[in-house]
Amino acid sequence: MSAKATASTPTATTPTATTPTVIGVPAPQEDVDAIVAFVAGVQHAQQNALPEAFLDGFREDAIWTTAHGKRLTGLPEISAFTRKVLPPQADSPVTATYTVDLILFVRPDIAAVKIRQRPATRDGAFLDEIFHGQEDPSALVAAHPEAVPGTPTYFLAKDDGVWRIAAAQNTQVFDVETLTAS
Repeated sequence: MSAKATASTPTATTPTATTPTVIGVPAPQEDVDAIVAFVAGVQHAQQNALPEAFLDGFREDAIWTTAHGKRLTGLPEISAFTRKVLPPQADSPVTATYTVDLILFVRPDIAAVKIRQRPATRDGAFLDEIFHGQEDPSALVAAHPEAVPGTPTYFLAKDDGVWRIAAAQNTQVFDVETLTAS
C-alpha cells in the first residue's frame, strides 16, 4: 500500500490530512508517514473495491476481526472473505474514509494504530453527521445503519521495511458519547 495522504479537502475519495498522536517508543517520522500512507492505501483499496491491493497489506499469518465480529485467521481465510465481500462494494453509493488518529509504537517495528472510519457518500457527504448533537441516537442508528462509523485498530508489523497488518479489529461505534460528538 503505497498511496500517500493528500492535503486536499477531505471527501469520500480523498483521505483527511491530519497529524496523528504518536506515543510509545521513539520512532522516526518516516515510519509515521509510512503508516499514514498505509492507511490511505487501505482506504483507496476499500473505496475502489480492489481486493489485491487490500490483501497486499496483510501478513501471511494475520488475524482480522470484522466489524460484525467474524474472526478470520491467516491470509487464505482473509483473502476468501475479501474476494467475496469487497468487489460488490464497487457499485455502492456508500464508502468510508480512514484517518489515523493515534499510533502507539510498541517497538520500532510494531505499532498499534487507531483509525477513525467515517461512512460517506461517493460525492463526499459524511453520513455519520446525523448523529452529532443527538441526545439519544438509538432510533437513528436503527434507521440508518449505513451511517454508523467505525473505529478500527490495526496492529502493524514492519517486516523487511514494509508495514503490514498482523492483527486488526474493525469495530462499529455505538458508544453514545463518541457517536454524538462532532
